[in-house]
Amino acid sequence: MTKLFIANIRSPAGERPLVTVRAAAEGEARLFLSAAYPDDTILTVAEPGDWTSDADTGSRDGDIREHAGVAWQAPSSLAGSV
Repeated sequence: MTKLFIANIRSPAGERPLVTVRAAAEGEARLFLSAAYPDDTILTVAEPGDWTSDADTGSRDGDIREHAGVAWQAPSSLAGSV
């Protein structure tokens, strides 16, 4: 089953907007993101917790979306660890 993950990614030019990726597990999400952003640093990948969006987040494994104007914010379950 495909799950939604959110990612905090830093490019050589600076922070990217929030990125979402569909994958079966966190490790697979990291692989998809590493392939899509080979020159960037994947700082954090997490399940979104209570985060919701009315934007398209994809529906199939490997669907990656950048959400312009939305900055990374750790899910409430990770707030103390980031």
